[in-house]
Amino acid sequence: MKLASLYSGGKDSNYAIFEMSQRGYEVACLISIETMNTDSLLFHFPNIRFTSILAEAINLPIRRFQSNSSKLGDEILALENALVNVRDEFEIQGVVHGGISSNFQKRNFGTICKKLGLTVFSPLWKLDPSKYLHKMIDQKFKIVIVGVSALGLEREWLGTLLDHDNVKKLESLSLRYGFNLNFEGGEAETIVVDCPLYKKKFRIKEGLVKWFGDNGIFEITDYELIDK
Repeated sequence: MKLASLYSGGKDSNYAIFEMSQRGYEVACLISIETMNTDSLLFHFPNIRFTSILAEAINLPIRRFQSNSSKLGDEILALENALVNVRDEFEIQGVVHGGISSNFQKRNFGTICKKLGLTVFSPLWKLDPSKYLHKMIDQKFKIVIVGVSALGLEREWLGTLLDHDNVKKLESLSLRYGFNLNFEGGEAETIVVDCPLYKKKFRIKEGLVKWFGDNGIFEITDYELIDK
């Protein structure tokens, strides 16, 4: 079965592709929905423009689409349009979704895919967040935090490469402040700079922290792809 994967460049979309590949499925292409809205209900915002570079690192074709409205109906329409285009071009039969616990996202993706005759695969669904983060690090996923927007997550987290020690710190902060350790509610955003999927490493050469009082982003200003 040929699949397409919704792709943001973050930890969950990368690990979902990795998991489906481990199960023997063919991921034929990536789909990136680019939004200019920081409050998007369905899509990833910080550094989304790098998905084409990361697709090159994975060596998979990517198709990029725009969503210029934060209204749920408009975002659903943008996603449906993207899936129709990719379904017809690559003859895909299913879609990989990196959702973990958001019933809201899962329900909306499921409704669209059912309408289009596509099977939804959610390989990360209901994974224990702590075990999941530590497992990714063990499996050589190099994950950088590029956005924070939750009480307890301060500007020093921006640009941080996750390791076992700072995941333990995040666990403690999550318990104290009540944010989702998976970051699925937008508490933080990530970019994967290397993992077993990548044929090349994405090296951040320079970045700029932008802080807005209680939230911020790490804007990558210079980078390179390095052969592994």
